[in-house]
Amino acid sequence: MKRYLTIMMAALTVLLTGCATTIRSDVTVFHEWPAQLQDKSYAFEAPAAEDDTLEYRSYQNLVRAELAKHGFGEASGPAAANLRVAMNFSTVDYPERVLQASDPFWYSPGYWPGRYGYRYGAWPGYGRFGYNPYWYGPMDVEETVRHKYERELRVTINDRNGKKLYDVTVQSTSNKRATSQVMPAMVASAFADFPGQSGVPRKVEVKID
Repeated sequence: MKRYLTIMMAALTVLLTGCATTIRSDVTVFHEWPAQLQDKSYAFEAPAAEDDTLEYRSYQNLVRAELAKHGFGEASGPAAANLRVAMNFSTVDYPERVLQASDPFWYSPGYWPGRYGYRYGAWPGYGRFGYNPYWYGPMDVEETVRHKYERELRVTINDRNGKKLYDVTVQSTSNKRATSQVMPAMVASAFADFPGQSGVPRKVEVKID
C-alpha cells in the first residue's frame, strides 16, 4: 500500500509541475506593412522618464526577442535605424464585492440532520419545515473581494519618417495579480502571424508554464 501511495504522489507531482496556463487575449492589428522591406533595423523610442522602470525594460526585452524571431535587428542607435518601435502597457484592477450566504441546512445550528450526521449550534436554521428567518434568525453572510485585472499592451512600428507601419493592441483579462506572469503571452500574441490581417479583431491563445 505504501508503495502505491508513493507512486501516486510522484505522478501527481509530475502532473502539477507540467501544468501550463492558457492566456487568452483580444488582438487587433492595423498595418500598412511594405511587401518588400529589406532594411529591418530598428531602435526603441525612449519612454517618458516616469515610465522608464525596470519592469518596462523587462517587457521591452520580450518585444526585442519577438522582433528577432521575425528577422528584425536592433541598430546601434536611432540614427542608424530604419524603424522606430514604441511600447506601452497598463494594468487596471477592478475589485468585485462578493457576498456569500452560508447554508443554514448544513451549517446553521439547531439539532437537525446535517451533512455529517446531527449537528447542534447556537442559532437555529432549517428545521423539518424549512428555514424561517422570523423563527430562526438570519443567515450568516460572508463578504469577500475578488480581483479582476484588465491589461492592455500596445506596440507600434513606424519608419524613419514617422509613417505608421504596424499598430497592434492586445487586451487580456484575468485574476492573476502579477503582470509579469501574463506579459510574455501578451507580447507573443502581439506578433502572432505577423503582420496578420489589418483591422480584423481576433482571439489569440498562448500557453505559459
